[in-house]
Amino acid sequence: MSSSRQTPPEAVFDWIDARARERDGAGLRRRLRPRPAETDLLDLASNDYLGLTRDKRVTGAAAAATMRWGAGSTGSRLVTGSTDLHAELELELASFCGAQAALVFSSGYAANLAAVTALSGKDTAIVADQYIHASLIDGCRLSKSDVAVAGHADAGQVAHALATRKAQRALVVTDSVFSVDGDVAPLRELAGTCREHGAALVVDDAHGLGVVGDGGRGAVAAAGLARAADVVTTVTLSKSLGAQGGAVLGPRRVIDHLVNTARTFIFDTGLAPGCAAAALTALRVLREEPERAERARAVAVELATRLRDAGLHTSDPEAAVVSVRAPSPDAAVEWAAACRDAGVHVGCFRPPSVPDKISRLRLTARADLTEADIERAIDVIIRTRPAGE
Repeated sequence: MSSSRQTPPEAVFDWIDARARERDGAGLRRRLRPRPAETDLLDLASNDYLGLTRDKRVTGAAAAATMRWGAGSTGSRLVTGSTDLHAELELELASFCGAQAALVFSSGYAANLAAVTALSGKDTAIVADQYIHASLIDGCRLSKSDVAVAGHADAGQVAHALATRKAQRALVVTDSVFSVDGDVAPLRELAGTCREHGAALVVDDAHGLGVVGDGGRGAVAAAGLARAADVVTTVTLSKSLGAQGGAVLGPRRVIDHLVNTARTFIFDTGLAPGCAAAALTALRVLREEPERAERARAVAVELATRLRDAGLHTSDPEAAVVSVRAPSPDAAVEWAAACRDAGVHVGCFRPPSVPDKISRLRLTARADLTEADIERAIDVIIRTRPAGE
């Protein structure tokens, strides 16, 4: 005898309303706010670290490529989605960063899922930094591997997890520059630990490319690991390069393996030609103007130093991200709103986006910020600080 539950159709998603009330009670509801094409707001919220997303060379290349190749790539990279632009971008990315080869994806998220899942499996142990990006976390979850979480930037815990693993194969996963506070992982130490224990290292260099290292070649290159046979790097094209998309860089055999096995490559529509052209042009601008990377780092240090001198709790930036601690999620939201009302757009990070559960304003330093811009930003952030901060 079969049983059925007579639930009215309109009640099927009532559980969503309960979750929404919980978020409201905790001050954690998120809302979309469409960005206008033109604004007087000073931008310290985007990841346009080098100020290239509106550079006429970059936008012009995107427009020209769109007119030539079309608005979309029309299919997956293995069917109709690859163009000469994609191949050229891959060659120049690999050359710039010092890797053997590169593979372009539709997003940095897709690139991270590909790198982790294609290089792991049931026979692999993964050791992940506790503060890795959500895309890496999702890759670990999808990998079907035995996953151990190590303390933040703690190579000793990574070594212990590798030494006590049961699986023969092992993969260590970390960001290079962590997106919340802008601190840099101990990549050389992690690479040495991996070699001691026969593990591969996957590094998400999304916030390092264009900012860290000689001419902005990234944290992996700065650590001398770009051509290492046991290191794989992922990057995004949507931050310093001002475009859209992502890439995996590493040994040629790893890249060939991804072409043949990575589901987010095989089954996803390829990156739009306009985005590929924009990223390629931005990369060439960075080659010609390496001082942009140094300027972005210098702006971050100035912001952090002067805000700290004013009594605020800031991170110690090693790239282009500066975080400023807020007393609570609600206070962070109100502080960010007050900054916006005063003409400065800042990021607002709250749980669960921040793994340590500390709410923050997140400021992004840009190479094209003037001294007047910096003065304005500092004045607004200090003037609008919440009580108790």
